[in-house]
Amino acid sequence: MSASVSFEFFPPRTPEAQERFRSTLERLAPLEPSFVSVTYGAGGSTRDSTLETLREIGAHSSIPRAGHLTCVGCPREEVDATIRDYREAGISHIVALRGDMPELGSAFVPHPDGYQGSVELVEAIRRIGPFEVSVSAYPETHPDSRSQAKDMDLLARKANAGATRAITQFCLLNEQIVALRERVERAGIGIPIVPGIMFSPNLEGLSRMADRCGTTIPPSYAERFEGLDEDPATRRLVAGMLAVRQIEALRREGFEEFHLYTLNQAEVIIAACRIADLTPRARERQPA
Repeated sequence: MSASVSFEFFPPRTPEAQERFRSTLERLAPLEPSFVSVTYGAGGSTRDSTLETLREIGAHSSIPRAGHLTCVGCPREEVDATIRDYREAGISHIVALRGDMPELGSAFVPHPDGYQGSVELVEAIRRIGPFEVSVSAYPETHPDSRSQAKDMDLLARKANAGATRAITQFCLLNEQIVALRERVERAGIGIPIVPGIMFSPNLEGLSRMADRCGTTIPPSYAERFEGLDEDPATRRLVAGMLAVRQIEALRREGFEEFHLYTLNQAEVIIAACRIADLTPRARERQPA
């Protein structure tokens, strides 16, 4: 099969960031991603800006759009209203995530009038409209899970509820991503596993994120950023080159779909797609 790529953005927070985002979108559009998604803050904190960003994308491009959605901290009525807002905005794809509590490290507690987790959220989305639904998968066991078996059971339930693909949490250990795919195949879960590829040039911020989601940062990865604290341009190059290396290794393992966590960057994403043969021209040369 030929390769495909999708991009994840976050809503710009200032007018200046909004202008930069428009430029980023314009520059990335020629890469013809299969879709672009926009993140959704904890407890719906970016609900309006997420929808505004999705509308902005629709106004300036024909790229298929996906809105993220969580159920943490929100009653069912509010979540359902967001799903309907997405449908009315012409968005037919939702990335459905349980979400984390606003207080870092706190155990998940459902809203008393809310959905109990990601399975109920997927069911609600499919009940309200014929959406494509992407969900999350964890190559390394989810921090709230007691075992890989529990993770597989949850993923199977999300697939049975109507999920159409699983995008992995960022993972820097390819053997873990390959092992996840093998577990999914053994379990008979019939949705594709799409590796999520990280492009963060900020190792400190990435480490905080890794702590929250149970992701390992190998010493060999961290070493690449040593001595670059005051050199953000070189850090971006390093992050991009490490991402390309990971994509190329995963392609040798048979993966052909990749979801890039862009952090609203343009140059490094364009360069990585060119080097990793994920441009439209390169994809045309590849066997179907």
